[in-house]
Amino acid sequence: MSFLAPLFLLGALAVALPVVFHLIRRTSKEKMTFSSLMFLQPTPPRVTRRNRLENIFLLLLRCLVLCFLALGFARPFFQKPMVPDPQTGAGHKIILLVDTSASMRRQNLWQQAVAKAEEILRKTSPADRVALFTFDQQTRSLVSFEDWASMNASARAALSAQRLAASKPGWATTHLGNALITAVEAFADADKQGQNIGARRIVLISDLQEGSRLDGLQGYDWPRGIEVDLEPVTAPRPTNVGLQWVVDADDSANTSADAGPRVRVVNASNSKREQFQIRWDGVTGATPLDVYVPPGQSRIVPAPPLATNTTAERLMITGDDDDFDNTIYLVQPKPEQVKVLFLGNDSERDPAGLLYYLKRAFQQTRRQIVQVNARLPDAPLAVSDLAGARLLIIAGVSSDNQFPGARKFLSDGGTILVVLTNAGAALFAGRLAGADNLSASEAAVGGYAMFGRIDFEHPLFAPFADPRYSDFTKIHFWKHRQIDADKLPGARVPARFDNGDPALLEVSKDKGRLLLLTSGWNPSDSQLALSSKFVPFLYSILGQAGGIRPQVSHYHVGEAVNLASLDSPQPLTVRKPDGLEIKLSAGDTTFSQTELPGIYSVASTQPLRFAVNLDAAESRTAPLSADELPRLGVPIRAREPDDLAKQTAQKRRLHNAEIENQQKFWRWLIAAALAVLLIETWLAGRLTRRVLVPGQQ
Repeated sequence: MSFLAPLFLLGALAVALPVVFHLIRRTSKEKMTFSSLMFLQPTPPRVTRRNRLENIFLLLLRCLVLCFLALGFARPFFQKPMVPDPQTGAGHKIILLVDTSASMRRQNLWQQAVAKAEEILRKTSPADRVALFTFDQQTRSLVSFEDWASMNASARAALSAQRLAASKPGWATTHLGNALITAVEAFADADKQGQNIGARRIVLISDLQEGSRLDGLQGYDWPRGIEVDLEPVTAPRPTNVGLQWVVDADDSANTSADAGPRVRVVNASNSKREQFQIRWDGVTGATPLDVYVPPGQSRIVPAPPLATNTTAERLMITGDDDDFDNTIYLVQPKPEQVKVLFLGNDSERDPAGLLYYLKRAFQQTRRQIVQVNARLPDAPLAVSDLAGARLLIIAGVSSDNQFPGARKFLSDGGTILVVLTNAGAALFAGRLAGADNLSASEAAVGGYAMFGRIDFEHPLFAPFADPRYSDFTKIHFWKHRQIDADKLPGARVPARFDNGDPALLEVSKDKGRLLLLTSGWNPSDSQLALSSKFVPFLYSILGQAGGIRPQVSHYHVGEAVNLASLDSPQPLTVRKPDGLEIKLSAGDTTFSQTELPGIYSVASTQPLRFAVNLDAAESRTAPLSADELPRLGVPIRAREPDDLAKQTAQKRRLHNAEIENQQKFWRWLIAAALAVLLIETWLAGRLTRRVLVPGQQ
């Protein structure tokens, strides 16, 4: 027999009270009338033992009442075994997710992870179904549920552990959210195959660092019945610092070709040190740079300077406990030569002409060198003049001997900008667009004109769509030419003056594009060249003409590299940092095997080198916040032994309360106590009357 409230059994000690009361003897106070005592000899009273129990049956009844009450309040019941969970009896379905990202290369984290996985595999029962996955940027299956079921029950754990031991951490970033979703989908696939028996649990073995990507869990509806058991691994020495190149979003803003690279130094929030040193690897005589970065913060500093005519590609940082993220690689892109051909009578030294401002608008940057070549309007266009040109600018009237070359350039996909500095230039522009006898006239401007309507959805004006940059009202146009847009087939007008006249027209011709600007940027026509919109507007035209090609020389591990810009007729061969050469198939211009950090080289008619670096998120090695996963809806299973014991005890208490509520023995005990109490009352009254009657005689 068991008791739901066993402390009430202490009330049975109250049975001592009736015993004590029965031992207490009171001195008789009765008086008896007697004659004179003068003839009696006084004698002292004889001492006798009077602590004898009397009325034993009455005492037993009173003790029995107290015992019944104590037993009733203790709520006794006969114990029954707990009914096992049918899912538990059928075994569990377990998915082991083992982290193989770059941060797991620290110290002995991988050894800890393998040991934890082996321990979990050894504890599985023959009825359990287990799948083993590793994950970083991608999730990979080492052992599926089908593989586990096909193995010998006695060898499952050992074979799975061998497959895990054959793996090792890579250099990719941690996509934890996607890995958890993949595990959930694996459960769903197993359920579709009729393997939906048993509790489902995901065991996550990871360092759970702050840099883990959890994007996939945002808004994800986590299915019921799947819990995640966290098995974290921790590094004995927590200090870690990482490096990251700082790449300008727009190099045209930095016109200094001599500006050196900059790096961001990130110190983990749980680091114990804050003094570090940056140096170029393999460069003798280079002065290292001391940096101070408090834990949990970052600093952007210039890379240590190099001597003249000295190059380096590996930058290192020292002073922390882990070196997996202490090296970054740099490949300085060669400035691209962008050729612009200008046809006109202007001199580059004449501030009254167009060429003067055009030359100064295109400045040399680290990535681009825009070369503006000027040709007189009466000189014929040679093939060498147009070879490699990205943009052709025609100012004013051009001669007929330049028309064939300009027309071919347009038909081959080139972009031509015709600036109508006079009305006669419209005839040449019309011939290029296929509209003969196109004419223009000088517009009657009262003072000045302004842009009245601009299509900011057009690619040329899209960079100005932000309200901070969309104000063109401060640009005054003293002169412009009126042209009938309806005479140009398929003409589009991205901008108009405030009187409705077209300011910029666009005509698609064959593979190319023809742009007509009805006013020049020379001071006699407008203030365009003196405004802040002039340089971005020219770069927008050059970009749409294909003159500005994005040059990416820095990639992260796992990113695909587009090699289409090489325009190689032969299959490309990529040499990886470990010396392995990968030959792409004919026509394939995408290289995706960037699983190693370092310098990659491409053998083609235009040799190319690019750097692949570790994702900066892997340097954030401090532990993830404990409430981050539950905040995203991931149910975390209690893994501490005390918590498990509490859960078991709670289940046992609920089971006992249910059994006791069914049996309800306390009611019978209380009823028995009341019955005995009635008997005791009747018996006590009878004994009292028996004593009093002799005294009254």
